Parts: sequence; C-alpha cells; structure tokens
Amino acid sequence: MADIQHIGVLGAGVMGGGIAQVCATAGYQVACYDIDSAALDAGLEHATTGRFGLESGVDRGKLTRAEADASLSRLTFTGDYDVVANNDLIVEAVPERLDLKIRVFRDLDNAAPEHAILASNTSGFPIQAIAAATNRPARVVGWHWASPAPVMKLAEIVRTRETSDDTVETVRTVAARCGKNPVVVKDTAMAWGFVANRVYFAMVAEAQKVLEEGIATADEIDQLMMDCYRWPSGPFGMVKGAGSGWS
Repeated sequence: MADIQHIGVLGAGVMGGGIAQVCATAGYQVACYDIDSAALDAGLEHATTGRFGLESGVDRGKLTRAEADASLSRLTFTGDYDVVANNDLIVEAVPERLDLKIRVFRDLDNAAPEHAILASNTSGFPIQAIAAATNRPARVVGWHWASPAPVMKLAEIVRTRETSDDTVETVRTVAARCGKNPVVVKDTAMAWGFVANRVYFAMVAEAQKVLEEGIATADEIDQLMMDCYRWPSGPFGMVKGAGSGWS
C-alpha cells in the first residue's frame, strides 16, 4: 500500500475547498489549486471562518486551538499548477463535465509523479472513461464525497476493472484517516451515479411527484422525511445544499 503524505486537490469550490480542509485536518500536507483567484480566496475563507471551517470546529469543541492552527499550517491554496500536480494523491473536484474531467486527467497524467494516484470526485461519470485518458489506469479511482465535506461521512470509493488493489486500499485508508466511512463499489457505465446518487435521484424524483400532485409542500415533505428517517435534510433541502452549499 502506498504511503501518502502529500495530497493535491484540483478545484477550490464548495467541494474542493472542503476536501482540502478535511485532508489537512487529518494530518496530510495539502495543496488546493484553482485557476480563479477569487475561488482560492473563497476556499480559504470557507476553510477557516466558514460554517464548517476550522474556527467553527474550535467553537464547537471538535478541534483544539492547537489542532486548528496545525491544520491550517498544512493547507495551501495556490494558483500554481505544478504545486498541486506534484503530490502522492491528487483529488479532482472540478465542475461536473465529463469533457473537462477527461482533459484534467490527461494533463495530470503528464504532470504528476509516476507513483501518484489520481482520484475523481465525480458524482457519477464512469471512472473507466476518465481513466482511459491516462497511461496509469491502475492508479485511477473514484472518490465521491458528499457536501459539506467536513461533516458528511460518505466515502464512495469507485474501482474499475483496471484499478489496482493497492490503489483501492490506499485511498480507503486515507478516507478512513479523514474520518469517513469508506465503501468500495464497482464502476458502471450503465447508469449515472454509482450507488449513492442513483438512490438519491430516485428519492428526489418521487418527492417531486408528491409535490406536483399537491399532496404536500416542499417544506412539509422535507420535514416529514427528516422526522421519519432522521435525515439531516429533506430531499428538496438536499438539492439546494448540494448546488449552492450549506449556509
């Protein structure tokens, strides 16, 4: 199993910034890259003073002041591509466009060290299609996170037929160290969404039918689902949070 010390995160948006924060809190040296300087500033702000940032962790007793300061010292937001590419594990968290992800992985394959593992945070694009853009398919894996990354325990590890056991076990170990509950699932090109999102979208579709039939309002549906199943948010709240962040 590979020894991961340095992690790169490509994309400093809601997901990328949160992923970077979690990995730094787990003790890894983390570089988070974005081409947009405003996104880098926002990512740093969310990681420090945001609702689920390090300062909030101290206020809620989840982190000591020393732990928060140490986490921040391990976390870098940068516009230097070479800094994010030169890591042991690189997690892609760019917008959900397959053509963009394929281009990103092609570039990463050329820039990253030979031993580096390349992971995609895609919510459902086939990992085999992304891996095919590289010359290292055995070291390409899906690592699907849920928003907000510092809170949600999801770690859907997606392996293709070519992903090596060593890659899977390495990412599973990193995810567990990050406080997540890693579950390894098989890649599929038959339907979008792996496991979590296939079930999620079926739930959202049914909730929308209930709303359109006038049986209950969106707020009432959310409340019923939270009360009955102890969900932290209902289906409509989940859609809003996933799209715009949790404020």
